[in-house]
Amino acid sequence: MKVLGIETSCDETAVAVVEDGERIIVNLVASQIDVHKKFGGVVPEIASRQHVSNIKYLLKETFDIVPPREIDLVAVTHGPGLVGALLVGISVAKGIAMSMDLPIVGVNHLLGHIHSVFFSSKVEFPFIALLVSGGHTEIVYVEDEVTVKVLGRTVDDAAGEAFDKVARVLNLDYPGGPAIQKAAKEGKPNFYKFPRPLLNSKDYNFSFAGLKTSVLYFMRDNPKANVSDVAASFQEAVVDVLVKKTFRAARDHGVRNVVFVGGVSANKMLREKAKDQAEKWKYNVYFPDISFCTDNAAMIARAGYFLHKKGYTSDMELNAIPNLTLDKG
Repeated sequence: MKVLGIETSCDETAVAVVEDGERIIVNLVASQIDVHKKFGGVVPEIASRQHVSNIKYLLKETFDIVPPREIDLVAVTHGPGLVGALLVGISVAKGIAMSMDLPIVGVNHLLGHIHSVFFSSKVEFPFIALLVSGGHTEIVYVEDEVTVKVLGRTVDDAAGEAFDKVARVLNLDYPGGPAIQKAAKEGKPNFYKFPRPLLNSKDYNFSFAGLKTSVLYFMRDNPKANVSDVAASFQEAVVDVLVKKTFRAARDHGVRNVVFVGGVSANKMLREKAKDQAEKWKYNVYFPDISFCTDNAAMIARAGYFLHKKGYTSDMELNAIPNLTLDKG
């Protein structure tokens, strides 16, 4: 079965074709980073217009490689994300499904991220996943390809949002994650002991708003502080919390396989500390290839394939749900 995947939840326009949930035939992404960089973040209206402009070219290139008649299923992200951006992908997916009389399935963007790890690793179920991206930070118990349970999530800012906001405080580039990682290379991670919010709480929730504010106040009171040292200390604080709480969740649930997915999972320090913890506890840890950490349509196509196999389907009433959670599909 060849699945056409479409992803337009934020600022990447992506189209892919994946066969039987495993073999990637096409995987195209048009990034909007350069468009939004001058604003220091994603501007929803501009993102929607860029999707409208980009998607027709990606589809043409895709159908030059895989003729439309060979497509068996259309999978499209229907949430969470920016409502206008989501509607572009959903509208295109509906048009293709209607014109070709194909089944369509709406895919939760977060479930897609969980599936991204399977393109580079064979992970046995069940496993604990830390989904850490621009707008989401949550720990998930993954029972099979479509059955997941959220154990904890951020109560305020996501880790990715904190990276972006702190990068602005430090006058670094957008997106904040790569910019802070680059600056931190020259810094001392123990230069300043920033707080580790909820590190020792009995739940699996996160909070990064206070940490972000702590950096803001520190720079206000220490304007001549070395930016690399502050970036390294901030990064160390975030990574400590992410790694320790994720492995604690795995231990508490008797699971030895741990997965990190989402844009922030590309962070080098996060990967190193997670691997160190896994080695110490004799656990298994998995990451997607760097190219699959950020938004892409291959992960949506793969998730859509397994949803369809399990009997899930959508109809032409499929709509955007900007605040969709893993608890709700």
